Amino acid sequence: MDLIARSQLDDPLVAAREATAEMLNQREPSFSLPQPFYNDQRVFALDMQEIFGKEWLFAGMTCEIPTKGSFITLDIGDNPVVIVRGAEDRIHAFHNVCRHRGSRLCIKDKGKVAKLVCGYHQWTYELDGRLLFAGSDMGADFDLASYGLKPVNIRTAGGFMFISLADEPPAIDDFLVTLEHYLEPYRMDNVKVAVESSIVEDANWKLVLENNRECYHCNGAHPELLNSLQEFDDTDDPRATPDYKSLVARKQSDWDGESVPWQLKRFGKRNRLTRTPLLDGTVSMTMDGQPGCKKLMGRLQSPDMGSLRILHLPNSWNHFMGDHAVVFRVLPLGPQKTVVTTKWLVHKDAVEGVDYDVEQLRKVWDATNAQDRRLAEENQRGINSKAYQPGPYSETYEFGVIDFVDWYAGRMLTNLGHEAPSLQLAKG
Repeated sequence: MDLIARSQLDDPLVAAREATAEMLNQREPSFSLPQPFYNDQRVFALDMQEIFGKEWLFAGMTCEIPTKGSFITLDIGDNPVVIVRGAEDRIHAFHNVCRHRGSRLCIKDKGKVAKLVCGYHQWTYELDGRLLFAGSDMGADFDLASYGLKPVNIRTAGGFMFISLADEPPAIDDFLVTLEHYLEPYRMDNVKVAVESSIVEDANWKLVLENNRECYHCNGAHPELLNSLQEFDDTDDPRATPDYKSLVARKQSDWDGESVPWQLKRFGKRNRLTRTPLLDGTVSMTMDGQPGCKKLMGRLQSPDMGSLRILHLPNSWNHFMGDHAVVFRVLPLGPQKTVVTTKWLVHKDAVEGVDYDVEQLRKVWDATNAQDRRLAEENQRGINSKAYQPGPYSETYEFGVIDFVDWYAGRMLTNLGHEAPSLQLAKG
């Protein structure tokens, strides 16, 4: 009898937690995870409770809520959240749940409101969450102050918004300070979303992340992306060629001249920032490698900024170039279903049809996202087979996947109340 099946014999929640911790403690280092981590409803429920319910999650960009009353919504599993810009330019996040009978307040993905009003019975909240109106039928002794919206932790830096549903979220300050520094040249108050897309992949969210954390598959899968992208982004990578190292040295000198940060920064295995050149002669992730937007971002004077790569586990990776940026958000929908949202950012004064063409801007990553979806879905179908057993990762090509799985296992064990094993940080 497998460990997860045993959970049905005792208290389901307690037994599933113990079985999951046992599988993580017994797993083979540098191997993929046991099958239940990719397709079991009970492990998925623990992922949502212990990872997506406790860690800091990338939610969106501050430019998406530019003025007072602007809001966006998102769902973290069964938890709808609304993020809104209030008075004095303050950004608030709340559980998107009316305190009357629990209806969702904001039902659109984004919008602008004067107040937050529940469409069910018109309870009305200030943008800072205070209940202002509950009708006259609640009685003379009804205390409005006791029924404000329940807040969600939110932090912003470098134009990014991160939320955590935890009562006491993990530390994130050091990363946020560095993120702000690395994105200073982009003047993130002066960007906008040119276009966005969301695709649903029939695969577990961890398979989506694992696919992203390596380029072992790129040669066989991503011809459009490899028109501009280097397969590695670190001169210490064992695959790095002398030509790549020479290119890096030249570009780093140029970036120093513009006071643009480029050094590799890591915060455990959760966060990673580094600026690396694109292929020599290309400056942007477009089909021809040339700028996708004529108006450069922020204070940048040259389009040849390579790609500032930003990783935030568990749900985001990003590329910032001289002319535009591409940001990605991953949210689980089920044990074998994940939504991946991609947003293309440009200078807020760039004019569509004049400075950029939307179809050309998004063509590379539309193709790449579709290719990655097929890879993840085929990966999922194979893992569902009774023949699946964990397989070894390449320490040369898949060190990023090893880091991700180690991070996931460590955070899951810690959040489950178990001691996480001590693991070495992979290179790159």
